[in-house]
Parts: sequence; C-alpha cells; structure tokens
Amino acid sequence: MCAAVTTVAAPDHKTAFAAATGVSRETLGRLDAYRAMLLEANRSLALIGKRTEDEIWSRHFLDSAQLLPLLPRPDARLIDVGSGAGFPGLVLAILGGPRVELIENNMKKAAFLAAVIDRLQLDVVLHAKKVEAVRPFAADVATARALGSLSDLIRLTIPFLHHGGVGIFPKGRNAAAELEAARIRYRFDAELIQSRTAEDAHIVRLANIRRA
Repeated sequence: MCAAVTTVAAPDHKTAFAAATGVSRETLGRLDAYRAMLLEANRSLALIGKRTEDEIWSRHFLDSAQLLPLLPRPDARLIDVGSGAGFPGLVLAILGGPRVELIENNMKKAAFLAAVIDRLQLDVVLHAKKVEAVRPFAADVATARALGSLSDLIRLTIPFLHHGGVGIFPKGRNAAAELEAARIRYRFDAELIQSRTAEDAHIVRLANIRRA
C-alpha cells in the first residue's frame, strides 16, 4: 500500500521524513545510501544545488514522496523524464511504489542513476537517451521535475500515456499560468494541488490529456 504523506515540522531531518511517510527502517536505510551516493557524485556533477545538500530529506526526498498518493494505483507503470539526480522516480521506486522507468539524456547523470539502481538492487529500467529517441510504450503515469514548461512536458510525455494515463508534474509559483498556456495546445482535466514542502509550489495532475 502507498504510504500517506503529511506535512512535517522539521523537514530536513531523516526522523521527520520517516514520521511523514511511515516508511520502514529498511527503506530509510536505502534512502540514506542513495543520499550518500548523491552527495559524493555532486562533487563533480551538477545533480542538485549545493545549497540544498543539507535539505535532501525535505527538498528532494519528501518532495518526491508526496507524489505517491497521487498515483492512479500503487503498481502503476511510471516514466520519469529528464530524471537527473533521480527525482522523483528513484525515490518512488525506493518507496516500493510504481514500476519506474527513468529517461535521462546526460550520460554522466545516467551513469550515476545506473550506479544507484545497481547498488540498491532496484527494479528500475533506465533509458540513457533523449526522450524523443525512446520508442513509446504504454505508461500509466508520466512525471518530470524541473525539466521545462508544462506544455513541453505534455509534448514529451503524451506519446507514452495510454488512454486513462495521467501526468503528475511538480511546479513552482507559476503553475497556474503554465496550465493556462498549455490549454492553447492541449485539452485535459487538471488538478492544482498545494505542495506539502513549499508554500509557493504546486503539483499539477492532468488526466484525459489530448491535443487540441
């Protein structure tokens, strides 16, 4: 079952993350190993901002974990486009949620993702290429974090979403404006959900996505 996510008082603390998500000690241990690999790799790769290294549990892990209850079902097939450091895809996979496939074009970042997948023995598929070069397959969920405008994300992911598939995209303060801009080219049913990790951030959940 998917663990519910709640707001925490001390978002940069591992114990607070555990309280917010209800995950097991084993899962926390895997996330801790992921965190250590991320900090090591971030010395040479621009995976996350240096200023957020002390906030990984909240800024990145909890921010990713809050998507879990929004999936259409726990075992959904999910594609994470432009995975970068692995958010939200790898976190969701570690939490034992969906069947995750990552798409990352940067070879150095893809090598990092492959190392984490191998180290943690995750059942995750990695496509180390541009999303346009990946042969479309039927996915239940598409997500992407800090990759582009909502219109661009729809354009990149719509070939993968089967009828009934949903897009779940974390967005910042301009989420509502991006929604309106996307309606020029696409039709969809939209939910704008307040982020539980930042007051000025939202999660855009789209269903019944189709071209205008």
